[in-house]
Amino acid sequence: MVPREATADRAAQSAGADDLKIVGAALKPYRRAFLIATICAFAEATLELFIPFMMAQMVDVEIPAQDVHGIFLVGAEMVALAVIAGLLGLGYARFSAIASMGFGANLRETAYAHVQKLSFANLDSFETSSLVTRLTTDITVIQNALVQGFRPLLRSPVMLVMGLVLSFTMSAKLAVVFVVVLPCLALALFLIVSHAAPLFAKLQSSMDRLNSVLEENLVAIRAIKAYVREPWAEERFAEVNRRLAGTATQTFSTAVLNLPVFQLAMNVTSIALLWFGGQLILAGELGVGALTGFMSYVLLIMNSLNMFSNVFLLLARALTSIHRVGEVLEETPALAQLPRGKALGQVPDGSIAFRDVSFQYAADAEKPVLSHISFAVPAGTTLGILGGTGSGKSSLVQLLARLYDASEGTVEVGGHDVRDYALPALRDAVGIVLQKNVLFTGTVRENLTWGNEEATDEELLEACRIACADEFLERIGGLDGDLGHGGSNVSGGQRQRLCIARTLLKKPKVLVFDDSTSAVDMMTDARIRKHLAELTDVTKVIVAQRVASVAEADKILILDDGKIEGFGTHEELLAKDPIYQELCHSQGLLGKEA
Repeated sequence: MVPREATADRAAQSAGADDLKIVGAALKPYRRAFLIATICAFAEATLELFIPFMMAQMVDVEIPAQDVHGIFLVGAEMVALAVIAGLLGLGYARFSAIASMGFGANLRETAYAHVQKLSFANLDSFETSSLVTRLTTDITVIQNALVQGFRPLLRSPVMLVMGLVLSFTMSAKLAVVFVVVLPCLALALFLIVSHAAPLFAKLQSSMDRLNSVLEENLVAIRAIKAYVREPWAEERFAEVNRRLAGTATQTFSTAVLNLPVFQLAMNVTSIALLWFGGQLILAGELGVGALTGFMSYVLLIMNSLNMFSNVFLLLARALTSIHRVGEVLEETPALAQLPRGKALGQVPDGSIAFRDVSFQYAADAEKPVLSHISFAVPAGTTLGILGGTGSGKSSLVQLLARLYDASEGTVEVGGHDVRDYALPALRDAVGIVLQKNVLFTGTVRENLTWGNEEATDEELLEACRIACADEFLERIGGLDGDLGHGGSNVSGGQRQRLCIARTLLKKPKVLVFDDSTSAVDMMTDARIRKHLAELTDVTKVIVAQRVASVAEADKILILDDGKIEGFGTHEELLAKDPIYQELCHSQGLLGKEA
């Protein structure tokens, strides 16, 4: 049996490898800019290291010899090196900006495109606020780590190794100070980084929670004001804000400890070098220029270690963010699709059949939402679906458009399993008006043409007529009227009617209304049903709470606790189905039918 620790280690290594693949794939289009930035940073660090060495030569050789020509020559070489290093620094800044900004944009586009491929089942595993944070804050963290951390990551090893080599070249005795101080400093910085790194995951989770509460409070702002719950909303936000502030304080108060530790190490090293270096100068074993060069190397070597610690802090936070973005990119779409060429590209007709279908949202759910559903209706049928809250009505119709896949059994549209169709072909043929109506910021025309981008004004107006949206169209400015943010300029009933018109423009073979007239009045509901009855070549599936909305349907399906309670015409169910009789009685229809 494999030990759990070994399995966990392998999983962590696999996750780390996958995270690096994600970064590599996003950076691939910008490899040239990244390579040029790498060369510039490496060359800049190398040139800067020779300046203190040349300074020591000037002080110890050229000045004592009063060689003016040699002094000017060495000085000119130092200036030339400084200028070249400066130009290389500018080159690094330019090409690293191109690589990092392009990398961030590419990764963000890749992640967003992948989210579009995920099914409802996949999206159920991520909160909306968490997805927003991952596609914005987390990718920005990775991008900043690349632009801010890459240069120090290249420079610090070069400066550390070359600085130590040149220091030993100048004076092996004095360089022993570095051998004593550096391990102590490196250990202290390692402890700081290892303690701070896990806190970044907590920080990003706190950011997710803050965004979730903020989003919910802003969406529900009208309800909050209507119930005068502003103090509650403020306290709720203040609580998550305090948690985020506390986590951030704990994280960064640990991370910034590297600065005082670095300053202490540099001061101790400087004092030790001056003390022992002064004694070596008095003993004639060391020149003043060599000691001056050594003091320059103190700054270079210590800075390299400080940059190392800062880079590791950046990388620790970036790796947390890379892993969070990777969780989105590694999410496998729950809806498997047949390869192109094998998948059916057209739905023949609007016939529907459920064959022993069971469905549950989670594999470990205690009870399925739908159990052993079996029925069939031919093309052109009007099917009404009734049932109490939680009976599985919405879940059933979502299986038609393959928003979810059935856990067991087969759902057929047009005589074929819905899994045999290419998803675009199936969803073009199955138009569904969801229970939660969504309009986007823009005009009526821009929203309606989601159903058909090539639709003419006549087709748009005809769809509005069938959906009874023409009754208020002129009052909001016609087809070019602005709907506001998320359709906030229209009422709930008007929003439902515009969504119905948008779906009608698809000219689907199956038209599903998931309780999509619940916000309209009875008279308007009746007019919409009358107009829909004119569409004889379309299979209509109407999920409703009111019996009157489905009484004239060819077939009515009664669901109770995820199972079929009754199936038949209005007259058949009224004669023998107790649940249907109770619904009719409670809505004042039983006496009328009797």
